[in-house]
Amino acid sequence: MSLEPPAYRRLDPEKSEKLLKLFLGERTGWVQVGEKKWIFPQQYVEQGKHFYNFKARPNDTWVISFPRSGTTWTQELVWLISNDLDFETARKVDLTTRFPFLELSLCAHPEVIEELVDAVKDDPVMVARCRQVAVPGYEFFKNAPSPRFIKSHFPFSLLPGLLDVGCKVLYVARNPKDVAVSWFHLNRLFKTQGYIGDFPAFWECFRNDLTTWSPYWEHLKEAWALRTHPNLLFLFYEDMNMDLPGTIVKVAKFLHKSLTREQIFNLVDYLDFNSFRQISTVNGTELKECGVIANTSFIRKGQTGGWIDTFTPELEADADEWIAKNLKDTDFTFPNFNNNNIISI
Repeated sequence: MSLEPPAYRRLDPEKSEKLLKLFLGERTGWVQVGEKKWIFPQQYVEQGKHFYNFKARPNDTWVISFPRSGTTWTQELVWLISNDLDFETARKVDLTTRFPFLELSLCAHPEVIEELVDAVKDDPVMVARCRQVAVPGYEFFKNAPSPRFIKSHFPFSLLPGLLDVGCKVLYVARNPKDVAVSWFHLNRLFKTQGYIGDFPAFWECFRNDLTTWSPYWEHLKEAWALRTHPNLLFLFYEDMNMDLPGTIVKVAKFLHKSLTREQIFNLVDYLDFNSFRQISTVNGTELKECGVIANTSFIRKGQTGGWIDTFTPELEADADEWIAKNLKDTDFTFPNFNNNNIISI
């Protein structure tokens, strides 16, 4: 029996018009879903109910996060631990194939896809890659062999009951200042987003819950409320960055895998950002080739606290006030390593 997802409504026309001038990858508009007003491009109208009724399997492994929270790094870590540190395959097969993104199709406006196809029309392989971006995950995962590895930026309330089905779910959170800066760069990088504004304008959209998959705080709080469930491992990007060996041990235990000391440090070396960002299979090579993203590194610096190079003092003050307001009366905190660049409220 199919379940009805939360009701949606079209974004206020004035806000939509403003966003359409900034995000050129969307040509129709956005909708807000449910009481929390999750924001998605227009494609959600047709696809949302299918994602909401996605058939999870008990042996699925999921990585869920708000965008740019360390998702790619976590995916590769999880896949390698689950697959007995098969570095050879990891270096040969794109992460998007090994660990596909469930709802990427929501950001694939038909007009943009046709423009990308037209640019590579003489190369059937590239045409197929462009078309694949628009195929919803509920279609290509339907016949995928188990065990499946699935990435999603959906909040828990818009996904099927993954935890109760028996799926292993890893949720990764990152402080909103670093998320905002990284999310800004990605929206400029991807033609399916096509952001053309500056960072202050992007920050205004982000902090007012007007970027796809927002609201940021509700996303984190839903996952935080489930953190004691035995099938969920809640991770902080800051913890991963400061103690990668410890994170590897924690993830391995959660996935019921045993690693030797040598294997742990081999994985640490592989995931070190100086080398990790050079690995083509995690850098969106296939998306670069068909024109979805610009020919630059999809993996950025991997820093914690890098936001300080982008925020003006005025934006920083605004962000601090916004963070304090949203963390008031909660027990949610970000890791504090006595580093002024990492938030702890």
